[in-house]
Amino acid sequence: MTHTPGGRPRLALAFTAATVMVAANFYGAVVAHADGGPSVPPGTEASATAPVKVDPNDPDLKLPEGATLAAPKVLDIKSVVEDQGGEERRSDTNTDVTFALQAEVLFGKDSAKLSDEAKSRIAAIAEEIKKQKSTHVRVFGFTDNLGSSAHGDVLSKQRANAVQDVLDQDLNDSDITFEVRGYGEQYPIADNSTEAGRKKNRRVEVSFPRTQS
Repeated sequence: MTHTPGGRPRLALAFTAATVMVAANFYGAVVAHADGGPSVPPGTEASATAPVKVDPNDPDLKLPEGATLAAPKVLDIKSVVEDQGGEERRSDTNTDVTFALQAEVLFGKDSAKLSDEAKSRIAAIAEEIKKQKSTHVRVFGFTDNLGSSAHGDVLSKQRANAVQDVLDQDLNDSDITFEVRGYGEQYPIADNSTEAGRKKNRRVEVSFPRTQS
């Protein structure tokens, strides 16, 4: 268990590492713009290509007779750290950093007005963006499935816009391009049939490339 600068306990939920050679049919890269239809659904961004070319005829592979190799793909190393209350989650892969903030810690019910606590959390994310020297930041809003889908689309975009506005002020960097989207009830990460699940789905995610070493 680790602690945030504000003293909130954080719990490392999972850490998995895999670099394997499997099939590769990648989605296209995200295009940086603010509006319009979804470019690439969250979590399906293109990964790195396989770093090593494998000769399928190499006798050292010792494949069973008749067996063949699939096309190569790299699975990202991923770590996830989450507050004990689940209010904030950070996910790191080889290529990206993603912060997911539950709507309850950012906004009032059915509101897109940020609280003072929300602004301090967003400021911490801005510092990480500076640390990673990222110039492309994605801000995606999501809701649960209560109410109309149209209302969820509007609210999630308004909330994403509110977070982006504060990030823009904190970063004060004209070289940074923002992609801001409201996905409404699309792409839930938990079961919408329970309040606990709906609470996780009501969120704003901020993601950006990490520094490549």
